[in-house]
Amino acid sequence: MNLRNYTLKIWRQKDKFSPSYLDTIQVKDISPDMSLLEMLDVVNNHLITINKEPIAFESDCREGICGACSIVINGIPHGKERGTTACQLHMRHFEDGETITLEPWRAEAFIPIKDLVVDRTAFDRIQQAGGYISVNTGSAPDAHSMLIHKNAADEAFDAAACIGCGACVAACKNASAMLFVGAKISQLAHLPQGDPERKRRTNAMVMQMEKEGFGSCSNTLECEAVCPKEISTKVIAELNWEFIRSINN
Repeated sequence: MNLRNYTLKIWRQKDKFSPSYLDTIQVKDISPDMSLLEMLDVVNNHLITINKEPIAFESDCREGICGACSIVINGIPHGKERGTTACQLHMRHFEDGETITLEPWRAEAFIPIKDLVVDRTAFDRIQQAGGYISVNTGSAPDAHSMLIHKNAADEAFDAAACIGCGACVAACKNASAMLFVGAKISQLAHLPQGDPERKRRTNAMVMQMEKEGFGSCSNTLECEAVCPKEISTKVIAELNWEFIRSINN
């Protein structure tokens, strides 16, 4: 196996009140089979041994399903590989000797915490505003007890794939969260369980999105291009339709 060397330019920021800068770090003898986050683990181990501050970054599952690994890699949220999170991006996708720039999500609603970590709880507040059904159903019903058309189930399942990572916001020139909100609203709008509260839900989530300071959609489709779960911008059209219904009826 041929080990590789890289030059990292990493966004460093002590806290949200401190100025940021790009720190240059030389990295040597990296296996191409490592993921980007495994490479950062190696870098941090080295920084600790030489009494330097390790790089703060987020991760949890490292399996591409939690959305915590929010890093802009060479100007692209989650990197250049489509349908891939940062934790699933392997170093074999970078050339030996390449310079790799790592930055956090940057948007008015995503407050920087430290280095590559940002506060994405604005998404949680949008979800809490209405992304649920409030009926007390007791134990889970049998799968076949409520008939749902396959097309509707497929549409709901596709929207439910959203992991709420925020790449759509990071890629959008307006820092719009409409792909995320559209996915959450579309998921429940296609199912009979979500129908009774669909108008209240849509209105509440859109109002919270506006309150958090996210921008409007201008249909450049950057959000769809960088979404690690490849959510279609069709959910934005569905969001607009649901919102019109919520205010006109």
